[in-house]
Amino acid sequence: MSTPVRVDANSPQALREAWHALTAQGRLRIREAAQKLGVSEAQLLATGVGGHVVRLGGDLRDLMMRMGELGHVMALTRNEAAVHEKDGNYTNISHGDQVGLVLGEDIDLRLFYDKWTFAYAVEEKVGSETRRSFQFFDACGDAIHKIYLRDDADPFAFEALRDAWAAPVQIPGETVLPRPASLKPERSDDAVDVEALRADWHAMRDTHQFFGLLRKHQVSRTQAFRLAGEAFAKPLFTNTPARVLQAAAAGALDIMVFVGNSGCIQIHTGPVKRIERMGPWINVLDPGFNLHLREDLVAQVWLVKKPTTDGVVTSIELFDAQGEFIAYFFGKRKPGIPETTGWRMLAESMGTR
Repeated sequence: MSTPVRVDANSPQALREAWHALTAQGRLRIREAAQKLGVSEAQLLATGVGGHVVRLGGDLRDLMMRMGELGHVMALTRNEAAVHEKDGNYTNISHGDQVGLVLGEDIDLRLFYDKWTFAYAVEEKVGSETRRSFQFFDACGDAIHKIYLRDDADPFAFEALRDAWAAPVQIPGETVLPRPASLKPERSDDAVDVEALRADWHAMRDTHQFFGLLRKHQVSRTQAFRLAGEAFAKPLFTNTPARVLQAAAAGALDIMVFVGNSGCIQIHTGPVKRIERMGPWINVLDPGFNLHLREDLVAQVWLVKKPTTDGVVTSIELFDAQGEFIAYFFGKRKPGIPETTGWRMLAESMGTR
C-alpha cells in the first residue's frame, strides 16, 4: 500500500478537497481514496453530509426490515480481499437482539448488528444518472454492507426511508475509532488439549457447533484446523480458489460462496459460469452475481470436514496473512439435505500442500 497523503482528518473540507484532487488524477474508488488519504471510508463519505449524503440514525435493525420496499437492488459485502455482489430483493427479513437474517431466494445475509455504527443514504451523480444507495459502517469507519438501487428499483421508497431515518444533525464529518490490532495472538499449541479438541470435533452434529468448539478450546479457526489433523482439515495451495471456481463452472455445479466481515456475511447459492482473471483478481462475472477475489492476499486455504447428522459437510476456507476470514466455499445444501457427491469430489480433488 502506498504512503498515505498527509491531510487533516478532522477537517471535512480538507478531506473533501484532497479526495477531489485524487479523483481528478483518474478513476478511484472511495475505499482506495480513503486508504491513500489515511482515513476510513466512512470519514471520506461523511464529507458529503449536508449535500449528496444523508446521515441516518435510529434503529438500523428496523430500517433493514423495510429494505424489501426498495424492490430490485444489488447487495454488496466485502473485506480487504473479496467483494461479493448479489442482485435481488430483500425478503424474509428478521432480527433478534443483535443478529439479523435475510433469507431471500437471491439475497442471503447474516447480520451482526452490534458492529453497525454509522449509516448513510447516498445519491451520487454518475454521468446523467443518479446512483442511490444505503451504506453501513462499523465504529472504525470500515464498510459492513451496501445496498444499491438498480434501475427498476423504487426511488420513492428510497426517499421515504432516507427521510424517516435521517439523523437530526447533518453536519459534514465523522469521528471514528482507531482500528484495533488484527486477531489476538493464538494460544500456544502446547496449551491446547488436542485430543479433547479432536473428540469434540468428531462429536459435532451441526456445523454451527463449530463456533462453540472454538470458544471452548480457546483456539482460532486456523489453529483448530492445524491441530485437528488430516481427518478433519488439510492445507491446500493458495491457487485453489480459482481452480475451485473453474471446476464448478466446468461441471455446472451449484455451490455456496460466503464472503463477509465482522458485521455481515453474504452468501451466493447456485452456479458460477463466467470466471475471468484480471491482474491479481479472480472474478465471477455472472448476471445477478459477481465475486472479486484478490488471489495475492490469500495466504491460507484449508479443506475442512465437519460431521453433521446429514453426513460430512465439506468446505474450502480462505484466510489472509493475519488469519482473517476471506471467503468460504461449500456445496449447495440445506439442513436435512446431504451435500452433493459432485461437490465433495471436486473439493477432495484439490491437491494438498
